[in-house]
Amino acid sequence: MPELPEVETVRLGLQPAMEGRKFLRVEQRRPDLRFPLPERFSERLVGRRLLSLERRAKYLVGVVEGGDILAMHLGMTGRFDVTTSKRAGQPGEFAHAQGGIPAHDHVVFHMEGGARVTYNDVRRFGFMLLIPGAERETHALFRGLGVEPLGPDLTPEYLALRARGKKADLKAFLLDQRVIAGLGNIYVCEALFRTRLNPTKSASVLATKTGLPNAHTQRLVPEIRAILQAALQAGGSTLRDYRQADGALGYFQHSFLAYGREGEMCQAPQCKSLIKRRVQSGRSTFYCPTCQK
Repeated sequence: MPELPEVETVRLGLQPAMEGRKFLRVEQRRPDLRFPLPERFSERLVGRRLLSLERRAKYLVGVVEGGDILAMHLGMTGRFDVTTSKRAGQPGEFAHAQGGIPAHDHVVFHMEGGARVTYNDVRRFGFMLLIPGAERETHALFRGLGVEPLGPDLTPEYLALRARGKKADLKAFLLDQRVIAGLGNIYVCEALFRTRLNPTKSASVLATKTGLPNAHTQRLVPEIRAILQAALQAGGSTLRDYRQADGALGYFQHSFLAYGREGEMCQAPQCKSLIKRRVQSGRSTFYCPTCQK
């Protein structure tokens, strides 16, 4: 499932085609995705301008003129393709080749300016909702979400305070969206490897007894930021179905030091151990048994 860097990359790809532009026509080619599409979906969007396109955790969040919030989730196989006539001298307009199977094109947004934005989803695990703007922070999707890992609120002090006394596995703690919103399995594995932290240790390893940050937390927070920023610069990680909005593959998977490298030699200097894999809470964890004791 796409994680924060992939969703942010898609947002950046959609922004020039959608942000600040009106919905001229909305094609709804089926009644549902993972959930039923909103009642009067097309009617509630057509003629209105998308004021901004944001991201919260792993959700795309469109602020629609008139007060509605268009919340979109890619699920496992969801993707957006953008096509438009390329006109020189008009910043923000671009032409992208379609890559999805047309039979799985479920929603098409025809935007002011000529862009056609197509949502394609083979397995239909993604969804789109229209939420009244006043309910944005209290809606079930967003209520209780933790801090953004690339925002100013993720600090060693915050993380240590949340980790104090926690018996949950360190990896499970970092994946808890109530603690850090948008951080996913791939990047948690990488961050723990690069900071030499054992994913099975209790989360309390990140804090002193009084809830203050320790050396582990001081290393982990900047490493999380660095990995996410590097993944953004690389266009995300391509695993199976993920594509950017222009149809291109992400490339950060070529920088993985642990994730997906089971049986390969650890790349830490002078370490001769092999990367191992174990399952935690139904998800694969890749780690070095020597470096991450």
